[in-house]
Parts: sequence; structure tokens; C-alpha cells
Amino acid sequence: MLQPPHQTLQAAATVPVQRTPAREDQAGPWHADAVCRRDEAGLFFAPSKEPTAARLSREQAAKRVCARCPVLVECREHALLMPEPYGVWGGLTAAERRVVLSRRRRATTPDPTDVPRIA
Repeated sequence: MLQPPHQTLQAAATVPVQRTPAREDQAGPWHADAVCRRDEAGLFFAPSKEPTAARLSREQAAKRVCARCPVLVECREHALLMPEPYGVWGGLTAAERRVVLSRRRRATTPDPTDVPRIA
């Protein structure tokens, strides 16, 4: 099920990593079905020295494209597993992906203060 575009980073961080089977056995790799293949690449990647207001507007437009994409989850997981350092992938910016990755690491890293003490 695709995640809504207004999803919080907390929800993205807590979604378990699901490795979907490779789609090569279906009509090609997952990215062949990506909606962004029909859009301007500049929408998903920042030009150099882009003003903040323009960047935010561009990122929101890119996220709207991602929201209607049938392979949003596969794209997002690709960007998190690789990890992709730039651009909007799977409806998340590079900064948002760093937050998700950090939260996932914390969720899977044991807390050293939780070690039982031997009396």
C-alpha cells in the first residue's frame, strides 16, 4: 500500500523494511513504472545555488509526483538502502531520508543501559 504524501517522518521510520521481490520478472525493473520517468529530472534534483523558497516549492512539486506513483515504496527503499545522497526519492528529500535512516538505526541498535545487571 502506498503511503500518503502527508505521512510524517516518524511513520516512514517505523515502517519495517520490506524487501520486495525484484520486478524484473514482471514488465521490467521497478523504476520502469516510476511516474517521474515522464517528468523533468530537474524537479527532483536541486540546481546549484537554488534559493530556499524555490527549493521548497520544487520539493513539494516533486513529492506530489511521488504521491501518485505506483512504485513509491520501492523507490523509497532503494534510496534508503543505497543510500541516495541527493534529490527527492520515494517522496522524501535527502534530509528526510537521513532522519529515517537515523531512526531505523536507533530502533535496531540495542540500548547499552538495558543490559540486565548481575547481582
